[in-house]
Amino acid sequence: MRRKLLTGLTVGGVLLLPLVSTVASAANPPAPGPITLDRVVPAPAVVVPSDAAPFELTATTVITATEAARPVAERLAATLRPATGFSLPVRSAGVTTVDLRLNPVADPWFGDEGYQLEIDTTGVALRANRPAGLFAGLQTLRQLLPPAIEAISVRHEHWTIPAGVIRDRPRYAYRGAMLDLARHFHPPADVKRYIDEISRLKINYLHLHLADDQGWRIEIDSWPLLTAVGGGPGTGVRGIGGGYLTQPEYRDLVRYAADRYVTIVPEIDMPGHVNAAQVAYPELTCAGVAPRQRIDIRVGYSSLCTSKEITYRFAEDVIRQLAALTPGRYLHIGGDEAMSTPHADYVAFEQRILPLVAKYGKTAYGWHEIAAAPAATGAVIQYWAVTRDRPEIASAAAAGAKVILSPADRAYLDMQYDLLTPGGLHWAGTIEVRTAYDWDPGGWAHGVPAGAVLGVEAPLWSETLRDYGDVEFQAFPRLAAIAELGWSPWATHDWLAFRDRLGAYGERWTRRGVHFHRSSEVRWS
Repeated sequence: MRRKLLTGLTVGGVLLLPLVSTVASAANPPAPGPITLDRVVPAPAVVVPSDAAPFELTATTVITATEAARPVAERLAATLRPATGFSLPVRSAGVTTVDLRLNPVADPWFGDEGYQLEIDTTGVALRANRPAGLFAGLQTLRQLLPPAIEAISVRHEHWTIPAGVIRDRPRYAYRGAMLDLARHFHPPADVKRYIDEISRLKINYLHLHLADDQGWRIEIDSWPLLTAVGGGPGTGVRGIGGGYLTQPEYRDLVRYAADRYVTIVPEIDMPGHVNAAQVAYPELTCAGVAPRQRIDIRVGYSSLCTSKEITYRFAEDVIRQLAALTPGRYLHIGGDEAMSTPHADYVAFEQRILPLVAKYGKTAYGWHEIAAAPAATGAVIQYWAVTRDRPEIASAAAAGAKVILSPADRAYLDMQYDLLTPGGLHWAGTIEVRTAYDWDPGGWAHGVPAGAVLGVEAPLWSETLRDYGDVEFQAFPRLAAIAELGWSPWATHDWLAFRDRLGAYGERWTRRGVHFHRSSEVRWS
């Protein structure tokens, strides 16, 4: 491929420039300009534009791929065909091509998810060590085409892609979103729509909160009343969030996500947040008496009976079945807000539960309260506190635990944008787009070294989310900010540049029918 590139830095034998932003007045953000290589969300690691003419997709364009790259190439073709109307056949060789292939010798700079895009007048070359990297490059390539590429019917456009080189890789291995199915159940079709959107932002984990006081949302064969009672009509906040996932539906979601390089992380919260389980099985209470069904949003009142062996038989059954259903490495066992469990009992419970996850071949993952247990040093700890000082988490990290950053006053997508926006809560404060964007996960938690940070996650609790439109409104655009914190190197972090790139991305959400919040902090295209 012919390349005429601007002078820049040589990395791995390729001439490159770092991403450079144009600073504009915060009070008067500019309207989104033409598509350039650096207008991608999340920001690429390294960008070098070229003065060569752009590449144009036409009716004669062919997508070429090696056998290993073919699944991603077929997905690219399927993505581009509706709006262009072009056949875009996928072949092993051809001319006027978009060419996808894996590196014959892995380049350690890229890791498993990095990629390189080279574009000039004659074609596009997408390279990666692994298919996950090709998929990430596909998402970037999609943003380099006009927004009309999101249309589901033919549009007459010049389908041009600006020339240059992008070398890109993620900052963190874990870039997550969480969706709460317990407070209001969201059916599989809606979860799939969410997976589609988050994968476009290079989010690679979806954490599903499957059980809480108000409902139980996943079938467990040996405990059938969990869903018959805890997932039935009248469950959920205000009694209007009933439903649950059958095991075949859950497996299908796992497959659907994996096809988009997203890994499902299931969560069953315990020893607190268990009222729905205890309504179904009163023997899980210390008194053996079923509590009343709860449809409010209070927390902290329920607890498994940590002195009864049936509790641990129940927990192991749940962990064993979820582990068998879930190919991913993580299994989330909750552990937060167990205010009705005495501290000594809580620690003893975690000391028995955390090793059970390893017994079934998974890595235990829990909310930051699990750091109180010595066994948590082998787990992943999800830091959700609004304070940056949690000595117990720092101690666990020093002993080997990994940490996911989800500070509630920055990353909780169920918080209101401001006190006038509909839906959401504000117990952790209000979170506008800039608040979600302007923090550094690598240095956020005092005493937690940057090397202990596995990544970031944006939880979305569903107390006020009655339908999928509510999910989208709370998630977007803030999830794009968290996605950039997880993917892009800190050196690219620049609010003004992000604001402008996000404004340009808004048209793509609009064309896809995404119900996003049009923040006044951003000038939307």
